[in-house]
Amino acid sequence: MAPGGKIRRIGVLTGGGDCPGLNAVIRAVVKTAIGSYRLSVVGFENGFGGLIQNRARDLTMNDVVGILPRGGTILGTTNRDNPFKYQMVINGQKVFRDVSDRVIENINIQGIDALIVIGGDGSLSIARELYEKKGLPVVGVPKTIDNDLSATDQTFGFDTALNTATEAIDKLHTTAESHHRVMVLEVMGRYAGWIALEAGIAGGADVILIPEIPFSMDTVYEKINQRRDNGKLFSIVVAAEGAKALGGEIVVQRMVEESFDPIRLGGIGNVVARQIEEATGMESRVTVLGHLQRGGTPTAFDRILSTRYGAGAVNLVMSGNFGEMVCLRTPNIQSVPLADAVGEIRLVPKDGDMVRTAKQVGICFGD
Repeated sequence: MAPGGKIRRIGVLTGGGDCPGLNAVIRAVVKTAIGSYRLSVVGFENGFGGLIQNRARDLTMNDVVGILPRGGTILGTTNRDNPFKYQMVINGQKVFRDVSDRVIENINIQGIDALIVIGGDGSLSIARELYEKKGLPVVGVPKTIDNDLSATDQTFGFDTALNTATEAIDKLHTTAESHHRVMVLEVMGRYAGWIALEAGIAGGADVILIPEIPFSMDTVYEKINQRRDNGKLFSIVVAAEGAKALGGEIVVQRMVEESFDPIRLGGIGNVVARQIEEATGMESRVTVLGHLQRGGTPTAFDRILSTRYGAGAVNLVMSGNFGEMVCLRTPNIQSVPLADAVGEIRLVPKDGDMVRTAKQVGICFGD
């Protein structure tokens, strides 16, 4: 911290999975910090790895020219390199060590007075630990396409991912109808079904499978057969990667121990498509949208929200509100303690208005 507690130099990093709008936040942080407060800004490269390895560079106004509409992050990111559980290889063995003291040393070397962490629940949990255990002045910015942080009305990146998924459903409709097939679209979202639910409604899906509502395949078969009996020789199924059958388990692709989120989901779409084809006799195909949801140009909504978050984060720093995260409380940008931000996952209310509306227009959830 600068003498007398005055903020003169701030750091910023992007952690966790990439998503549209990260560059817009970085741009807003730099422009607000330099233009409004005459601060200098340091960007740490590749998430918390940059803090641990002291990989940093100054960010100027010129560095953020033209990045507002760009996807990804000019700083790089990773969902690994937790400083409280950092992977090392010692004597040929993989071990994990607490290197958080090294983070503080590098912060001091860089002359950083406060740090802005842009990330999802994993990155913000680490930010919280650095604040509570190491006294690092930290402010968080909520980022995830999953929209599963409970302390904000919406995370940036979600709207773009939602539009990508909706466009995919629109395209699948034409080939499904032409070939008289059942098309299954698997989307991201981890343990929350927001992308699947909203894209399914927007794209006119016939079946939506989400983690919050365990499904029965018999009910799904009934819906598809009913459509066929009514002369509709195709169906669209949207499955969230964390969806699971009644009494079943989520489908796990693999485990990655050193990741912020070691459980990698994926595969539910293939399971559902295979079972539909076997039970109904209708040719079924699966599309796993995957990382397409993380990429591309952010929507206007995400650009605006990202810009508001970036400016709001700098304002929090300058007001001394550390250990907090900027959040959207429509229509205003406010803040909440990081402890509240990462306390619980924001799930789809299974009895909420959006699910009720979907059911009223004939969408099946398998329940």
